[in-house]
Formats: sequence, C-alpha cells, structure tokens
Amino acid sequence: MKNLLILTIMLAAATVAISAHHETVVTPAKIGKDEVAGAIFERQNMIETKHDSGNVTLDVTTLLSSDKKFASGMYRSGKSYFESTDPYGVDEFMYFLEGGVKLTSADGSVQTINAGEAVTIPKEWTGIWDTDGYTKIWVIYSEDGSGL
Repeated sequence: MKNLLILTIMLAAATVAISAHHETVVTPAKIGKDEVAGAIFERQNMIETKHDSGNVTLDVTTLLSSDKKFASGMYRSGKSYFESTDPYGVDEFMYFLEGGVKLTSADGSVQTINAGEAVTIPKEWTGIWDTDGYTKIWVIYSEDGSGL
C-alpha cells in the first residue's frame, strides 16, 4: 500500500511537471508580405463591421499584450467622415499602406497623411477625420487598457 501511495504521488508530480512544460509559447507577431498585400483580412480573427453610413471596415489584431494596454494590427476602411469632440482616447501610431486621411484638429490645422506616410494621434486629440478609404498598420497604447 505504501508503494502504491508513493507511485501515485510520483505520477501526480510528473503530470504537474509535464503540464508546466506545455505552457503557451510566446512568439513575436509578424505580418508577412502577402498579408500586408491584403491576405491578412482572410485570417480567422478578422472582424468585419458594417456601419450605418454604409462603410465597411476590416480589422485584424495581431498582438494584444498580456496587460491589455498595447495592441497592433491591420485595418481597412472605405470612405468615412467623423468629428471627434471627445478626446480620441488612445495613443495610436498608423502607417498608411493605401489611401490616406485628412485630419483637421480642433484648432483648424490640417494634416493630410497619404500611403507611405505615418501619423501618431495622441489620446487627447479632437477634430475631424475625413477619408475616401485606406489600409493601415496600427499600434495602440492605452494606459488603462480601456480603449483596446
């Protein structure tokens, strides 16, 4: 009986050791050339949203940090226009692959960002977002994780 108890304890310990060895492996989040060209929007985790305006957006998150404060991915949008009177809410870096956007800040200053250019919008930004459509790679930071 004592040997059976020892064997049971050893098997339990081995099971715990094996389970610990099979923890999730953490790897970098890559967007390959074919995905940059549009194949990323065929991923299982792609979210398609149809807006009341008729605009359709496609969004793929490639990384969400373990603390949920940092995320990256790729996004495609058709023609859209919105005025943000409330702060943007997150710090976002965007690199435009196709199309572009015209940003009119609350003070009236205008910036146009075209394909091949990047912009970083601070969480406090307010203004007008106007586009005929675009595809971008995005990186977002939200201190409290609420904007992700």
